[in-house]
Amino acid sequence: MSAIPEGTQGVFPALDAGLFDVPTQERLVVPQPSRHRPRFLMLYGSLRERSFSRLLTHEAARLLEAMGGEVRIFDPAGLPLPDGAPDSHPKVQELRELAAWSEGMVWTSPERHGAMTGIMKAQIDWIPLSVGAVRPTQGKTLAVMEVSGGSQSFNAVNQMRVLGRWMRMLTIPNQSSVAKAFAEFDAHDRMKPSAFYDRVVDVMEELFKFTLLTRDLGPYLVDRYSERKESAEALSKRVNQRAI
Repeated sequence: MSAIPEGTQGVFPALDAGLFDVPTQERLVVPQPSRHRPRFLMLYGSLRERSFSRLLTHEAARLLEAMGGEVRIFDPAGLPLPDGAPDSHPKVQELRELAAWSEGMVWTSPERHGAMTGIMKAQIDWIPLSVGAVRPTQGKTLAVMEVSGGSQSFNAVNQMRVLGRWMRMLTIPNQSSVAKAFAEFDAHDRMKPSAFYDRVVDVMEELFKFTLLTRDLGPYLVDRYSERKESAEALSKRVNQRAI
């Protein structure tokens, strides 16, 4: 941990200098980068027989696999409502194991009543913010996409961005919103050539690159002074309690 520069301690009376960490370029260099295929979990937000969010998810999955990624698509059918079943439910366990396995995620939701669907939100709500001392989503990359039945909208992707931030994920700048999705897929459930398709390619390329760039650095990139301070105070409290 890099200390606060000498001679400046008195300038920051509220700062715990022992926990202050000066970012350095050297800390962003990984001596031995991961060599396995980048791992992506993909979630979609509809149970319809011909779900356009599912079709878009599969289209994006093909692109990630073509780039060399390893992809898992979670089927939300059978997933109980949050708090409607114990954490031990098989579908909950499956989702949480995939979240822990992944290095990046893609969330694709239909827009319904100006928002993401309940099915999409339920999946996100079942992923815990912490498991013991581990945050399952912290520092992982995220791409968000949506499909609409009418004109192009960004309500669902905007909401999912808020959730990604809340879950401490590195949400990439690019995103996809496919308008009139029913007209964008052919009889074989493949996406037709269009500017919408081109944007999906853009988003998957960007997600893949951000994942390669950050997957070994995620914990450092989202490490926080306030949490280091809280952890130090908690440790001190435990030690003092044992000494009493």
